[in-house]
Amino acid sequence: MTNHDLTTLISRAERVLGQLEAWLPPAPPTPDWNATAFRWRKKGNTAWLEAVKHISAITPDDLKHIDRQKNIIERNTLHFLAKKPANNVLMTGARGTGKSSLVKAMLDKYASQGLRLIEVDKSDLGDLADIVDLVAQRPERFIIFCDDLSFEEGEASYKALKSILDGSISSAGDNVLVYATSNRRHLMPEYMSENLAAKHQSDGEVHPGETVEEKISLSERFGLWLSFYPFRQDDYLDIVYHWLRELGCPEEHILASRTEALQWTLERGSRSGRVARHFARDWAARHMDQ
Repeated sequence: MTNHDLTTLISRAERVLGQLEAWLPPAPPTPDWNATAFRWRKKGNTAWLEAVKHISAITPDDLKHIDRQKNIIERNTLHFLAKKPANNVLMTGARGTGKSSLVKAMLDKYASQGLRLIEVDKSDLGDLADIVDLVAQRPERFIIFCDDLSFEEGEASYKALKSILDGSISSAGDNVLVYATSNRRHLMPEYMSENLAAKHQSDGEVHPGETVEEKISLSERFGLWLSFYPFRQDDYLDIVYHWLRELGCPEEHILASRTEALQWTLERGSRSGRVARHFARDWAARHMDQ
């Protein structure tokens, strides 16, 4: 083979390699391990941990009238940070009552002790095993956070989460927990027809049908269940006043907000911490310069 032939062959090989590189997915970026919170991102066949640059600031003291839930999740998180046995957590109940805010508040309080948060969309739960492998050798302690979790019949991500909660996380390392929020306690829709499959024993004992058992089995894989309930009127107003003080409103304006605060919640059909904070922002913007 002449030098000319060799040069031609090399040139052709380089063109082929260039075409192949154009079709191959790009290498995922290296995670910024200096960050305290991440999102699991996917584009085509490429997935990576993306650092969250602007984290919504909320502290445990900002969360009012959920003291029992706050104490339990804080105790569990401290056990996790201390490398003691800790449980995956499922938080269910009324919308806007502080479920996701409680997880963010734990990050705000304990990030300096090595706590990290990875937010994963429901559609990406099939990648949980990959996420666990990615952080397995890290010294930090990672909470995988799934917000507003629910499933329809036959979703593949349902089985992926079930598999992870069954022990795959512990076998891959002890530096990962799953914290999830949902409006459904059993995470899947339930129908009256499913009760027809229940078995009645001769002694009167009732055994749920297989469909019901399957739906209950996922939520049972969470070691801790925390329930959240709508706030009473006085609790709602107390949360409104807290946020108005945080926004710098003078006390006389805060006391004058009561009637409008109640009208605001009637229009939205909900007394929740989220509604209270939205009202406080609106009221403060309209009254702080008066």
